[in-house]
Amino acid sequence: MTMELKVIKKEKEKIIFTLNGINPAIANAVRRYVLEQVPTLAIEEVELSRNDSALYDEMIALRLGLVPLTTDLKSYNKKEECKCKGAGCASCQLVFSFKGKGPGAVYADAIETKDPKVKPAIPKLPIVKLLKDQEIKAEGIIVLNSGKVHTKFSPGLVTYRGYPSIKPGKNANIKKAVEECKGVLVAKGSSVEIKDIMQWNEAYEEICEKNGLEVEYSDEEFIFTAEAWGQLSIKEMLVEAMKIFDEKLEEFNKLIKKLK
Repeated sequence: MTMELKVIKKEKEKIIFTLNGINPAIANAVRRYVLEQVPTLAIEEVELSRNDSALYDEMIALRLGLVPLTTDLKSYNKKEECKCKGAGCASCQLVFSFKGKGPGAVYADAIETKDPKVKPAIPKLPIVKLLKDQEIKAEGIIVLNSGKVHTKFSPGLVTYRGYPSIKPGKNANIKKAVEECKGVLVAKGSSVEIKDIMQWNEAYEEICEKNGLEVEYSDEEFIFTAEAWGQLSIKEMLVEAMKIFDEKLEEFNKLIKKLK
């Protein structure tokens, strides 16, 4: 079966689309490769030289580490894959500084690096609140890694579900089901179709079953929801996931060829 992709809804950091012609294993592979394999930049080491805030140093470090940073995959390598063999160089790590003075909140945009391409994806993400004359100063290291090491490196979230179809039973009350679903379902003779898939949820499934309509979910067509945290665009996130997937398959293929 030929694969077919159709976009249902598209926003800046979120896209919903249907993908036909795959199976649950492939659908789950897309989800897992985005979460666990696609690399992004994140703060890995933090050293605070001053912290007058009410938060412990460890809490400040945690909050800084979870800030999504815009990522240029062409400019950085994972430390274990770098030519420096993990010693630390301009290709596998980036130094940052962070400072602020009260009164008021200090936001993620206080994180500064020498690479203009690397900056907080959510500039006004609050890190700490300082009172009058309180200060905070920190510096540290940003590295590239993937979600299988720590979830802070995950570029976003992908979920999927089988595309629903409805089959009226022998004693189905189609008219009542359509009325209770309030525009989500539409009757076509003796059959029923989902008019607005974006509104479909478990509540409508219960209404259908209560009125004798059976809901089945396809294992060949799926509805995907992909949401990016800001390190990469949704397209970059999905393309990189499939690139890594292809590389894993190629590696597996080479291993198979070595079998006698």
